[in-house]
Amino acid sequence: MAESTYFMPPEWAAHKATWLSWPHRLETWPGKFKPIPDVFLNIAAWLSSSEEVHINVVDAEMEQEVLDLFRNSDHQQLRRECIFLHRIPTNDAWCRDHGPNYVFRQKNGMIEKIIMNWEYNAWGGKYSSFHHDNAVPEMIAALEQLPLVSPGMILEGGSIDVNGKGLLLTSEACLLNPNRNPSMSREQIELALGRYLGIEKVLWLGDGIVGDDTDGHVDDMARFVNETTVVIAVEDDPEDENYEALQENYRRLLRYTDLDGNPLKVVRLPMPLPFLHDECRLPASYANFYIANTVVLVPTYRCEQDQRAIQILQEFFPERNVVGIDCTDLVWGLGAIHCITHEEPSL
Repeated sequence: MAESTYFMPPEWAAHKATWLSWPHRLETWPGKFKPIPDVFLNIAAWLSSSEEVHINVVDAEMEQEVLDLFRNSDHQQLRRECIFLHRIPTNDAWCRDHGPNYVFRQKNGMIEKIIMNWEYNAWGGKYSSFHHDNAVPEMIAALEQLPLVSPGMILEGGSIDVNGKGLLLTSEACLLNPNRNPSMSREQIELALGRYLGIEKVLWLGDGIVGDDTDGHVDDMARFVNETTVVIAVEDDPEDENYEALQENYRRLLRYTDLDGNPLKVVRLPMPLPFLHDECRLPASYANFYIANTVVLVPTYRCEQDQRAIQILQEFFPERNVVGIDCTDLVWGLGAIHCITHEEPSL
């Protein structure tokens, strides 16, 4: 019997859709939940101009609330015919981490789209309720009638980034944390990523940014923008608490090569000004952008670095419209645009 091989496409590959989980947990944005649905509406509207948008809602009441919000919106980018709601319960809104990881499976000369059902434990048990989130991939696989493969390993979507040519970016702080897969060594984790995502080389970064409760998700630090180029958030102020970790990650990337031994092109992204809530640093980063078919959505934070980050990313996506989305309210919940989105590739 022929063995299956798997391949995870990069985010810039053609999408069928983007998946979101509608926000409802008030404690995620303490005292600041009121503006959050409108932020999601803005993001969903821009995405609907690019591709289908599928949204998980917990029940019929929420479904009606979201439908009313979209029906009453005058957002110029909104294409209501591209918005689809599904009654799939969630504990929280971070679809990047609990949503479906779509990959392609090749077997007996045939290629099919499947869902890789990684386990999810709320970032190492940081929150007690996550059973609904952990069931989301299985429910979406049933909805779409797609095969489901369960590797039995904890892995969040925000902890990895791929270039579609055998490379994967991740961080030691997250994937090697004993609160994820304590029985697995670095080598065993690399083997699993190779087996189930088609990865041939893992590029390990170190610590994440201050305020990130995910233990260092790479989508707040460094991202592929094409097969040979990585953009990385770098802090230039030696007095800033992010300085040492981000400079070290930058130095690591400069040493890494592709599968042919060629150095990667490494491009620096600025960091926004420090963003605080109750004197605690929030994980604001321009690296938390999302690549859709015709737009690239970039989180902005009402500071002078916003426009520079947009300009840098626009250079790598000349055929896409790079749009800044104000995430000063969204990041109150310790995440931004990439954290709430999950791509579904076209077959």
